[in-house]
Amino acid sequence: MMSKVVDISQYHNANENVIMRCKRGDKKAQYEIYKQYAKAMYNVSLRITGDTLEAEDVLQEAFLTAFDKIESYRNEATFGAWLKKIVVNTALNQVRKRKYQFSEITENDDYEDDSPQEVLLNEENSLQIVQIRNAIAKLPDGFRVVFSLYLLEGYDHQEIAEILSISVSTSKSQYNRAKKKLQEILKIQNFNTV
Repeated sequence: MMSKVVDISQYHNANENVIMRCKRGDKKAQYEIYKQYAKAMYNVSLRITGDTLEAEDVLQEAFLTAFDKIESYRNEATFGAWLKKIVVNTALNQVRKRKYQFSEITENDDYEDDSPQEVLLNEENSLQIVQIRNAIAKLPDGFRVVFSLYLLEGYDHQEIAEILSISVSTSKSQYNRAKKKLQEILKIQNFNTV
């Protein structure tokens, strides 16, 4: 039996045609891109801002920026990754407007650097996703931003430090403090639901 050879180059960027139309200013193509990515990008924005109205504003602003700068997209990464970077930066700018503060730490502060998988596996499996989302939304801005970028968006502490203009140790500290605060919030939520 002869196996069929699949040309994977056709999957490299399934949106290439639509993106080319966007570069020519085609509004229908822009709408197609918006429909395809809006939900995922809204979720990224919501995890960073922690506020539904701000997340909606960020989403709109990020798409306007993306369509305005679409000529700079060069197919070096997937379109989704390129767009996500715009959304993350726009969301961070929105949070910065609230003047969040990261507390610098001394070199002697202890911190754990668990992998995202270990963190998720160690949490009680009985917690509902809604409870966790609500708890994350209650974190202070600095904690929530670092927590979301590290655990949910997959950035490492070096990348977070560069994005936020903070030290790597501050990123690690904020992440660990966010985990502790999140555990406190979840304990309170569980206590109130019993």
